[in-house]
Formats: sequence, C-alpha cells, structure tokens
Amino acid sequence: MSEASAPKLNLPRFLVEQAVALALAEDLGSVGDITTDAIIPVDAHGEASIVARNAGVIAGLDLAEEAFKLLDHEACFTRVVVDGGKVEAGGTIAKVAGRTRALLTGERMALNFLGRLSGIATLTAAYVAAVEGTRAKIVETRKTTPGLRALEKYAVRCGGGMNHRFGLYDAVLVKDNHIAAARGLANALQKLRARVGHLVKIEVEVDTLDQLEEALRFPIDAVLLDNMDVETLKKAVALVKGRVVTETSGGVMLENVGEIAKTGVDLISVGALTHSARSLDSSLEWTGS
Repeated sequence: MSEASAPKLNLPRFLVEQAVALALAEDLGSVGDITTDAIIPVDAHGEASIVARNAGVIAGLDLAEEAFKLLDHEACFTRVVVDGGKVEAGGTIAKVAGRTRALLTGERMALNFLGRLSGIATLTAAYVAAVEGTRAKIVETRKTTPGLRALEKYAVRCGGGMNHRFGLYDAVLVKDNHIAAARGLANALQKLRARVGHLVKIEVEVDTLDQLEEALRFPIDAVLLDNMDVETLKKAVALVKGRVVTETSGGVMLENVGEIAKTGVDLISVGALTHSARSLDSSLEWTGS
C-alpha cells in the first residue's frame, strides 16, 4: 500500500513523547548505554533500515521515530510505509540516519513499539477481513497492557477496527456483578440516570434472552450480548429490532467471527486483539556509516 492510498493515522504528540521518554528511562537507567558509549565515537554517523521479517499491517511509526530523535534531534527518519499500510516479509518499513550512538541505543526501543503495535494492527486487520460484507464492526476491549491502552487502541484503528470505551470514565457498561450488587437492573439504572451526564451512553450486559427483554424495557443505548451461541445471537438481534446498538463478546475467534457477524450484530468485541496479538517481527539493518 502506498503512502498516498493508506489511511492517514497518527497519535497525539504528547502521548508519543511521554511513552518514549518512559521507555528510554527504563532502558538507560542512571548510567546510559554502557556498551554503545564505550565502542562508538560521539561524532560517528550511520544509516540503517527497519525491515519486516513477516508480512503485516504497520502501526507505531511515530513512536519508532521518536525513539531515535529523542537521542538525536537531527536524526532523519524516512517512512517507506505509513501507519495503517501493509508491508510484505522482507520489505522496508522505514529508513533512519543520524548519530550512530542514537541509532544503536534507540534500536530496541523503536522495534519494541513498532512490533507490539503492528502485531495488534495485523491481527485486527485479519478480523476485519473475516467480517467483510456484513454490518459488524470489530472493536477491542479494556484487556490492554497497563499504561499502553491509548497506543494499543490506536493500533486497532490502524488495523481497520473501531474503539470501544477507553476506560471506566467515558461510557457506562452495566455488567452482571453491577446488577447483582445493586439488587436489580432497575435499581442500577435509576441510580445511573440520576448521576451520569446526558452525553454518556449506557450499555447493559445480558447473558440470556430473558435478561435482554428486561433490559429493553429501559431507556438504554446498547446491549452487550455476552457469550451467546450463534443461534441465540440471531434471536437476540431479532428481538432488539434495531432499537439499540447490539454488541457481542465471548468466545470470538478468527475461525468463528464470520458466522457471528452474519447474525446481524453491530459490534463484535475481541479481547484477543490486545491481549494475544503476536508482535510483528522486524529488525534494524545497518546500511552505511
């Protein structure tokens, strides 16, 4: 995919700087790169390419670039593929030139960010392809790496998926334990309506068709059809009749997501996108000094 045809995606600058600064502090500690600093002269310059060892969808180039530029603000980072674009095995993702110390010190940090986020984007793209031709959209869950949620959710967007709520603060999801602790759905929703703002969406999790019928008696925005088999999902979608957004989760895999999508649900949430994605393997190949 060329830069012209790939979707234009980027992360907020402050998130990039914050994440890379924390990663750099973790790697360098209070001493620095004792290997590189002992071997490489301060004024040495070099050039390298980031090469994909496997085919995939790219995400995280802003972070990879910052990994080098935080160490050498004059480093030149050239993207061959953009975030959301595809790369073949052996293909070049980006090229970087600058102080040799910066390239060697930032190498692992850049590849870690790029590999993790590209792995998520690649897996997301596979799920999106599997539901093509249906109304279903693929979304992730809150099963993310602590501290990296915004980055991982960005990677889902790079893979063609959509984002679910970002945290406990931006949308209401009334789950079975909430209902049990509140002594009933009616009591839980009454308290919510008295507390949350008018722009906050309310979703209710249900496990059975009876629970769904109860939930639909209230002014809610969405229902989470949890761990239902395909036949029950079909009945649930028919019962809803488009009155609220339908989401399903639980037991979703690449092998069955296509059949799940054919039930007519609006959203399919997949925890595996962020908790089980395999990192896209890449390497920094030296091209010149």
